[in-house]
Amino acid sequence: MKILEVQDLKKVYTTRFNLNKCEALRSVSFSVEQGEFVAIMGESGSGKSTLLNIIASLLKQTAGYVGLAGKNIAEIKDSQLSAFRRDHLGFVFQDFNLLDNFSVKDNMLLPMVLAQKPYDLMLQRVQEVAALLKITDLLEKFPYEISGGEKQRTAIGRAIITNPELLLADEPTGALDSKASERILRLFQQINETGQTILMVTHSVRAASKAKRVLFIKDGQVFNEIYKAEQTDDAFYQKIMNTLAVMTNGGE
Repeated sequence: MKILEVQDLKKVYTTRFNLNKCEALRSVSFSVEQGEFVAIMGESGSGKSTLLNIIASLLKQTAGYVGLAGKNIAEIKDSQLSAFRRDHLGFVFQDFNLLDNFSVKDNMLLPMVLAQKPYDLMLQRVQEVAALLKITDLLEKFPYEISGGEKQRTAIGRAIITNPELLLADEPTGALDSKASERILRLFQQINETGQTILMVTHSVRAASKAKRVLFIKDGQVFNEIYKAEQTDDAFYQKIMNTLAVMTNGGE
């Protein structure tokens, strides 16, 4: 079953007075099946962040189609977008985006509170997710009292607590040291094994090697895609490196 479908996606930025136009995306097409873990890679300015923001309904495309669970995102009214994101998408950002005056528990519960879920269900879910992420002992602490890796686990908990159709991650290990990064990436794999669909933008080859498929974006287009299949993380890491080398050398 397709969770995400992108067809002929185009995004053109126009400067003031329409003097200059920049084509950030052109004819991007791909789909993501339920339960997949897909990484998107590309150089700075390649269009990958624009692509993620359009999928997240934070940015409008110039042309093309983006469907999430069969729903055309472009047809959602502006007044309904916040509720749509809350109900169908989970977000993990590089800089965590936690509320410092909320405890770990309250940060995680925020999407369910906004959705007005029953209190008993909220308590059940926060305990389940905290146990999965191994942060049960941190629930009453505040973000300024915990490490960067613990903050990111809290952010992941907030993102998955509503069981979203799609988890979007933007450079989720970019602010972490290597040890914390590795732990977060293993958690992404574990979460994916529970059936959670993940789409992750990253510059990190190590992060991408944890995914099941990697899409490479160059000059606003899909340059290539590779599948992990039965390869180990290390073997897939090398395959990603080889593909990036070809892409950097102009496809020669």
